[in-house]
Amino acid sequence: MSAHPQVTISTGILKGEADAGIRRFLGIPYAAPPFGANRFHEPQPPAAWEGVRDATAFGPTAPQLPYPGAIGELLGSVRIPGDDILTANVWSPEGAAGAPVVLWIHGGAFERGAPALPGYDGTAFARAGVVFASIGYRLGSEGFSVLDGAPRNLGLRDVAAGLEWVHREISAFGGDPARITVMGESAGGSLVAGLLARDDSRALVSRAIIQSGPLQAQSAQKAGRVTAQLAKRLGIRPTRDAFAAVAPDELLEARRQHATGSSPLGGAPGFQLTIDPESLPRSPHDVLASIETPLLIGSNTDEYRLWFTPEALAGVTELKLFAARLALRIPARAIRAYRSAWPGASTGEIFGQVATDAILRAPATRVATAKPSPTYLYEFAWQSPVRDLRAAHALELGFVFDRLADAESHRLAGPDAPRELAAAMNADWIRFIATGDPGWPAFDESRTTRRYDTRISDGPQRRQEPLDLLPLSP
Repeated sequence: MSAHPQVTISTGILKGEADAGIRRFLGIPYAAPPFGANRFHEPQPPAAWEGVRDATAFGPTAPQLPYPGAIGELLGSVRIPGDDILTANVWSPEGAAGAPVVLWIHGGAFERGAPALPGYDGTAFARAGVVFASIGYRLGSEGFSVLDGAPRNLGLRDVAAGLEWVHREISAFGGDPARITVMGESAGGSLVAGLLARDDSRALVSRAIIQSGPLQAQSAQKAGRVTAQLAKRLGIRPTRDAFAAVAPDELLEARRQHATGSSPLGGAPGFQLTIDPESLPRSPHDVLASIETPLLIGSNTDEYRLWFTPEALAGVTELKLFAARLALRIPARAIRAYRSAWPGASTGEIFGQVATDAILRAPATRVATAKPSPTYLYEFAWQSPVRDLRAAHALELGFVFDRLADAESHRLAGPDAPRELAAAMNADWIRFIATGDPGWPAFDESRTTRRYDTRISDGPQRRQEPLDLLPLSP
């Protein structure tokens, strides 16, 4: 095998790298750079190139700032300068032909993250015979503003364009365009749900995996609160022309000031998907329950422990829990059920568990309960020894990608996380991508859920009573 294999796609010839039977092609434009005349516009087709394009390095990352404070010590970031941020990356097995495909969509609260993070290396998937692709997309104000004169959900439109690129070009890398699984975590999981809620995008998807992804899109008024507040801070109107006149770094600084001191359930609003006639006519949580696409979906037991530091949890009073209950329209008897299910939990831990379930676990369970086609539910429960994170948000990533040896994974899981659990979880994901069956029964009246802990087990979903008491759309 050549150390620098070449492939030809519709826009030109690519030169990649190869090692140990895996070919890798990075930084491939799937759309034109979204700046200059393209800023705050729908993604435009990529330009063709002459000769052979070097595809051995990741493309530029979307404008973003590192995570602040304590969370920044746990979640890494990477920023590669340049405007050509709408690029794809592909890992493929040598000699692949008609192989199953997975498209990875990274998370980061819609304003951080990049496919160039080391933990998102697709080698483990390619080694198992899967063609692995990943894409970048517009983040924050550039991708999810609600502006007069600009299309909405630009980041989702980017992801849809990336999916179309994969469908169109992946056969050149040995993948089968009829066997594409879309997979994402956190905001990336929301974007997967957004793709499934669009008729045009869903037609290109054979299966989907949503890891800890909120399923609800918001009205333009609610999703646009962050845009309106940033516009006020900048002294401009929330229009395309006004925002396009502000440099990306200035928008980032305004957002940094705006978000300082906020949390997922308090303070400044964050970026979200917007219900929009053109790009997202219905909220995913209203659509997923009726689609035929096989789905693997789940969350982590203690998601909230990444969102809130131990000090923040210790500072949650009964008054704050009461205010959160009112804001989320959660009945008092649900809180009593949580206290019964977690008899030793502090007020802050009850607050965090309600947040976890209202945002992630309950919506996923409702989709799995109603969906007519196969849906497989999981819970990641292995507890990290780092900072009392337990089974926090994003902890499962090092296991899904089988990358526990990476320094990035050590930040969350420590150096001694169980390799056999990572191997098993990665194998289950690959089995679902290849066959549509991850290896445990689909969710039905028995509520069977795979639980990943020091021992892998299948059984009825635990703590069902509190989940059933949560509102349909918090």
